[in-house]
Amino acid sequence: MTQVKIFADSISDVPESWMNQYDIGVVPLYVVFGETAYKDKLEITTTDIYRRVDESGELPRTSAPSPADFIAAFSPWIERGDTILFISMSSKLSSTYQNALIAADELPEGRVVVVDSLNVSGGVALLVMKAAQAVKAGLPASEIAVMLEELRDRVEIEVLVDSLDYLHKGGRVSNVQHMIGSLLKIRPVLRIKEGFVISADKYRGKTEKAVERMLQNFTDNIHKVDRELIIVAQTLAEKAADYIKTTLMEKTDVREVAVIEGGCAISCHCGPRTVAIMYLRKHGYSM
Repeated sequence: MTQVKIFADSISDVPESWMNQYDIGVVPLYVVFGETAYKDKLEITTTDIYRRVDESGELPRTSAPSPADFIAAFSPWIERGDTILFISMSSKLSSTYQNALIAADELPEGRVVVVDSLNVSGGVALLVMKAAQAVKAGLPASEIAVMLEELRDRVEIEVLVDSLDYLHKGGRVSNVQHMIGSLLKIRPVLRIKEGFVISADKYRGKTEKAVERMLQNFTDNIHKVDRELIIVAQTLAEKAADYIKTTLMEKTDVREVAVIEGGCAISCHCGPRTVAIMYLRKHGYSM
């Protein structure tokens, strides 16, 4: 019987424990400083990125895996008889999805199914977990792909950025906006809409106050939320993430809250002390 082997890219931030439990493969993106490219999570860590940015003052860029990278990752499993289900980060933000399709065309027909998650970080990880459960239930890759394409528009991501510094370094915030925002302690909230990252809101004041407001917004809308799994992503914000998890477990009927470490996407674009909540909306609701 043909088995389905799930792959995601490293932007998904799928924790190692989930990879081991559900036999999930990860294809790394590259973090590029100057002329040198490092495989995300394998050759460079979040801490390394922050240290190098502090030393140089320059942000790295990220680069998609090549078609050859995908072929190398997928081929051993195809030779074993498996069908590959690859869940990609948003095609609106990277050529990762397109390169996976090119690789799929080079491999035996029908053996690689590629899904555009239209998400990043824990938003992708949510879909990966739904796919893993579907594989366990015995669904074929083609049916799981259809399911994921229906689910992806219900994924909600709320990213609380602690400082404007990285958005400023990356050219997303002007000098004037950076100066005023820093003085007023403005902390932007980013979301994903139709595969793009957008600025959706902003909180003013101390980090703790901003986290409380984000939590309040979530709990006010808890009736709209699929409460099977909530993901909290953090980068050097363990205390805030643990507080969010504890509060949700104590004050709501959420079944599971998983805290994961944000990888190169959050690190390169949002900076340290970023915390985010990712979840699925119920059918028929909007946020």
